[in-house]
Amino acid sequence: MKVNRIIANIETAGPSQVDRFYRDILGLELVMDHGWIRTYAGDAQMRVQVSFASEGGSGTPVPDLSIEVDDLDEALRRIQRANIAVEYGPASEPWGVRRFHVRDPAGRLLNFLQHE
Repeated sequence: MKVNRIIANIETAGPSQVDRFYRDILGLELVMDHGWIRTYAGDAQMRVQVSFASEGGSGTPVPDLSIEVDDLDEALRRIQRANIAVEYGPASEPWGVRRFHVRDPAGRLLNFLQHE
């Protein structure tokens, strides 16, 4: 058996409330909308990964999602333009990533990162 995808399903009372964040800020495409569930996708090819953690590193909470980007400074600019509070960072971590944490409109903690 081969795992083709792992999909993060995030509970929220209003799936459309996350649209601006995931479409406008992250640039993902809305690929499915049934009202009760909305699915966003990008065109990047990724390896399947699942992480299990007792903390988020450097004493931070475990994030709900980690989003690796190719330009962390641009991601931060988009977050700041949208007036979204940065809860941690940006910080260069001893394990070789630079990152920051924010919450999406559903209240989930997101770890934006770029390998240094």
